[in-house]
Amino acid sequence: MNVPRSICRAILVMLALASTAYGFNDPLDQAALPSALASRNMLLSVTQAGERLVAVGQRGHIVYSDDQGGTWIQATVPVSSDLTAVFFVDAANGWAVGHDGVILHSTDAGISWVKQLDGRQANATLVADLESKATVEAGDDRIKRLLDEAIHYRDAGPDKPFLDVWFSDKENGYAVGAYNLIFRTTDGGKLWQPWFDRTENPGFLHLNAVRGIGDQVYVAGERGLFLRLDAATQRFVEQPTPYTGSFFALSATADSLLVIGMRGNAYRSQDDGSTWQRVETGVHSGLSGVTVLDDGRIVVVSQGGQALVSQDHGATFEVLPAVRPMPFAAVAPAGTNRIAVAGMQGIRVEPLP
Repeated sequence: MNVPRSICRAILVMLALASTAYGFNDPLDQAALPSALASRNMLLSVTQAGERLVAVGQRGHIVYSDDQGGTWIQATVPVSSDLTAVFFVDAANGWAVGHDGVILHSTDAGISWVKQLDGRQANATLVADLESKATVEAGDDRIKRLLDEAIHYRDAGPDKPFLDVWFSDKENGYAVGAYNLIFRTTDGGKLWQPWFDRTENPGFLHLNAVRGIGDQVYVAGERGLFLRLDAATQRFVEQPTPYTGSFFALSATADSLLVIGMRGNAYRSQDDGSTWQRVETGVHSGLSGVTVLDDGRIVVVSQGGQALVSQDHGATFEVLPAVRPMPFAAVAPAGTNRIAVAGMQGIRVEPLP
């Protein structure tokens, strides 16, 4: 018997789809695979855990070094989602965040990690939180709009990435991400609470960076968005900036705030974000990472492979000629007069003049 070609094609399509489905491993359910090249592949964030350096990046790779970048060891990670940011509040306790709504926690200086939250849980928690508020605050159009957006996120699946994380101490922290994604914890991450309705961000712009100092917490994002936590109302209130491009990172010190973004743009504030002054950086590629050294110098890196240093709290910068270029994503201190830089070609440590 001859089988019609249309049926044959349909069978082949179904077999192909079945094969694809069978072969798919959800990165949320698969641990990061060991790789001898983990420290040389794309890494997107780096930080210090005491004297140790810890970097995170694609496919759930986390690597750490105890000899200032001489050798790197791959950590045990329960997911293979791309990781975008890492932050340690002390020598032992750290958090990493990334794609698929992942939040990871380490209590052993980055050697091993456990998952505290993923996009499935985040979506469900967000919808439940807003459904509860919609019942209590019936008739509030803003809550209804936020709930509709949260339901859309849930129906789309766990595809929203967290883009940054910051803790003030071992208990209190924030994770921020795409499309106004923001969660807060007050117990070290045992429970992450959605703060979706606590931001002045009606356009659901990406929240790219979060940092704080003292009791102040700041968030920077798309289209020049800059938010400052109002302690009285426990809401993130918009502070206007003169920039309409995206901010990618920020630093907060007792002297100033610095936000960096596209095409070499940087802005500085000395009054808690109320007013801003443009900083001339001398570069035209996107500024991707910033860190503050123990001696107060501020180092910024760019997607074009430049490293810049400021010795006056971010008022002026000079380009460092000695740093080997690659597309940089992040920078962190790495001991006296040394920085760790992460990017497209992995992680390495560079001297400072």
